[in-house]
Amino acid sequence: MAERHPALARLDVLVGRWTVRPKVPGLGTAWTEFAWQENGAYLHQVSDVDTIPDTAPKQWRDNAPFPMTAVIGLDDSADEFTMLYADARGVHRVYRMTLADGVWRMWRSAPGFNQRFTGTVGADGRTVDARWELSTDDVTWSLDFEVTYVRES
Repeated sequence: MAERHPALARLDVLVGRWTVRPKVPGLGTAWTEFAWQENGAYLHQVSDVDTIPDTAPKQWRDNAPFPMTAVIGLDDSADEFTMLYADARGVHRVYRMTLADGVWRMWRSAPGFNQRFTGTVGADGRTVDARWELSTDDVTWSLDFEVTYVRES
C-alpha cells in the first residue's frame, strides 16, 4: 500500500482508550478505544460498557447500543471521513466526519432522524467535550445528550 494519506494524521489524536461519560443522570460510564488498521488506512473504534446501572433511565437500559464498532476511512475527494457504524441493537449507520482545529464533527441525514455530533478536543488532547443532537426535519435541532471523553492511555 502507498504511504498513508496525510489527512489521516488528524485522527491520531483519537488513538487510544477513553472513558466515556454521558451526562445522563444515573447512566454511569462506558469506554471506547480507537486503533489503526491496515497500516493506518482505517481507524477502528470499539465501545462497550461493563454494566448499565439500575439507576439509568429506562430508555438507556432497554436500548443501550453496547457493544458497538465503527470503521473510519478517508474520502480524499471531499477531505472528509466516513464512519461505518454498527451496534448491539442491530443498528447500522453511515456518518460523515471531520476533525480539524480541535473540533470533531459527525453527522448523518436520514428521513425523520438526522443526527449530528460536535466535540471539542482539549488543548492537551486528553479530553473531548461533546454533544449529540437530533432533528426530525433537518432544520430544528434538539440536544440528545452531552458526553465527555477522558483519555485513559
